[in-house]
Order: sequence, then C-alpha cells, then structure tokens
Amino acid sequence: MANDAAHGAVEAAGHAAESAGMPQLDFTTFGNQIFWLLVTLVIIYWVLSRIALPRIAAVLADRQGTIAGDIAAAEDYKLKAKDAEAAYEKALADARAQAQKIVAEARAEIQKDLDAATARADAEIGARASESEARISEIRAGALEAVETVAKDAAAEIVAALGGKADAGALASAVGARLKG
Repeated sequence: MANDAAHGAVEAAGHAAESAGMPQLDFTTFGNQIFWLLVTLVIIYWVLSRIALPRIAAVLADRQGTIAGDIAAAEDYKLKAKDAEAAYEKALADARAQAQKIVAEARAEIQKDLDAATARADAEIGARASESEARISEIRAGALEAVETVAKDAAAEIVAALGGKADAGALASAVGARLKG
C-alpha cells in the first residue's frame, strides 16, 4: 500500500505539473534553470573566446593580408604600366621623328635627282632646239632657193607663153627684187 500511495502521489504531482502548463515556466525550477543557463553561457563564452574567435580572427587577418598584398601588387603593376606607357610613347615619338628624317632625306635625294634630270633634259632640249633651228634655217634657205628657182622658171615660161624671149639676167633681177620686198 505504501507503494501504491507513493505511486499515487507521483501521479498526482505529474497531473499537477501537467495542469500547471509549460515546465520552463514552473517557478519552482527557476533556480536550477538559471544556474544551468549561466553554466551554459560561460561554457559557450569560453569556447568562442578560446577556440572559434581566434580562428575567425586568424582567417580575417590572413584575408586582410592577402588583400593588402594584392593592392600593393596592383599599385606596383600600375606604376610599371605607366612606365611602360611612357617608354612606348617615347619610342613612338622617336620612330615618328626617325620616319620624318627618312622622308626628308628621301625628298632631298629625289629633289636632287629630279634637278639633275631636269638639267639633263634642259641641256638635251637646248641641243635639239639648236639642231632644229639649224635644220629650219637649212630648210628655209633651201625653200628660198627653190622659190627663187620656181619663180624664175615660171616667169620664163610665162614670158615664153606670151611669145617673148626672156633674158636670164633680167628675170633674176626682177624675181630677186620681188622676193626682197
């Protein structure tokens, strides 16, 4: 019976606890709950401060070091790029100056060759002009003689056709006077 009474008391207490609502809100267990809450918070604080946070801090420090190193390398590469660009611009300016010099030399040489060719052409043209003038003078002289001969022959035939006899000296003086103007 005592066993039944103890069992009945436990059942009554269980029913009372069930009727009281949530066990966390039972005021009789607040002391124990607060104690274990503090113990759990101390253990969590100790684990975080001794194990987790140093690891996180080390990872963040490594990451910050890597970022700083990358930024420094980027600045170094930026300076090298500026130096390379300046060297490129200088080389480009030197190449342009060299090209201008070569063009000027080529123009001067071409102008010298052109002047020499022009001088040769002028001398050749002058020689041919003199030769042509000499030929024209010969042709003119030959033409004047031919005109004079044709004029004398034509005058002699005209006089003969009119029934007269022409004197060669008179015909020559008449044709010569007429040709002279």
